[in-house]
Order: sequence, then C-alpha cells, then structure tokens
Amino acid sequence: SEDYRHLSVGSIARLASRLGKVYACTSTWYRAIQNGNWIRSRKRIYPPKPRIGLRATKPNEYWYVDTTIVRLLDGSRVYLHAILDNFSRRILAWRLNDTFETDTTAELLKEAAKGLPENTVPSAVMDSGVENVNGTVNELVSDGTIQRILAQVDIVESNSMIEAWWRQLKHQWLYLNELDSANSVRKLIAFYVEQHNSVVPHFAFQGQTPDEMYFGTGAKVPVDLKEKRAAARAARIAHNHALSC
Repeated sequence: SEDYRHLSVGSIARLASRLGKVYACTSTWYRAIQNGNWIRSRKRIYPPKPRIGLRATKPNEYWYVDTTIVRLLDGSRVYLHAILDNFSRRILAWRLNDTFETDTTAELLKEAAKGLPENTVPSAVMDSGVENVNGTVNELVSDGTIQRILAQVDIVESNSMIEAWWRQLKHQWLYLNELDSANSVRKLIAFYVEQHNSVVPHFAFQGQTPDEMYFGTGAKVPVDLKEKRAAARAARIAHNHALSC
C-alpha cells in the first residue's frame, strides 16, 4: 500500500503489531516478502544526470588539473599534483611534494605547455582551490598559455576524469605496496605513469595507449587487433571441427 511506503520494513512490523493486525518479528516479514516476491511502491525519482561529460576532439584541447592526498604508513601525508589530457587520457606532468605547495600547479602547467603546437591554448579544467586560483596561475592565463575553467563554476561538469585516474592509481597500484616514505611513493608513481601512458591499452581507444592517442601513432592498432581476433576465431573453429567425438 502506498499509505506505508514511507516506512521501513522494521517499522511496518511494529506498526502492524500496534494496530493489532499482525504479530510477527521483522525477520518473518522479510522472509514473507522474499517468498511472496512483494514489490513495494517506492520507485525513486532522481534528477537527470549527464551520462557523458566533457569530451575533447583533439589532444591539448582540454586538460584536467587536480591534487590528491596519499597517506603513508606512519600516518603522514604527501601531495600528488597531476595534469591529464582529456582526449588521450595521457598524464602530461605530475609532481609529488612532502608539503602542500600552491606554486606547483603553475609549474606543472608550464611543463605541460612545453612543445605545444603554435597557437594552441589548452583549456585547463580545475577546481577553485588555492593552488589553482592564485597569482602565478593568473599570469599563465593572462599571457595566453592556458585558459582556466573552474569545474562546476564556469561549467556544469566536474574534473571527474582525473579523479577516476586517482582511484585507479591508488587502488590498482599504490595500495598494493608499502607506502613507507615519499621517495618510495614517488618511484611507484613514476612506474605507474610510464605504464599508463605507453603500455596499458585503453578500452575507449580500441586498444591504443594514451601515448598513441596523444601523438597519433596508433591508428593501425584497432585494425590489427580486429584482424588478429578474426584469425584467432577462424583457427579456433577449425581446431574444434577437427576434433573427433
């Protein structure tokens, strides 16, 4: 009944007892619900959410800039800053500091901007933290090195793409090792960034790595993989047909 859809099952069990209709414990109610496959009229109504966020059409069109905290075994913290390219998912620059330094964002932006094609001005998506909104970053915006976009302020999208990479870095690699010092964490991050950029194929790129997407050197990879899958399938079918009963 919709009259009771605002109540939990435990509350309904007690209310039924108070009304003198059913005297049964909550576990009995749960068992009856499961056995009878009773479905409550509690359809949740959520506001629409965008399924696809910001997507670039070429390298260096949108960058993501963010900072995360990595905790060491002794409880201390180190601060990891990084810049990720939206189009290729490539890590363009990163730095690990023992302390939180507000000048790091500007230094990484300068490093990532080296070697950019002429007249290329990336739009750097970042939050409104003090490391991103300060005098040194303002100078890079003023001289045309980058355009600054504040996530969920200037645009409705967030910088979730680099936050997803933080989760991958931590849960698929860092937390599998002993994080006993900043130097050990720095070596682990250097290894993972190199693997992420140049070795690990990305599902969204049909097997290409971020480096191949960024530099445009992996156009043949999806075609080669498709041909190899077709050849492997044909060989498997031929092998199965050759087997005797």
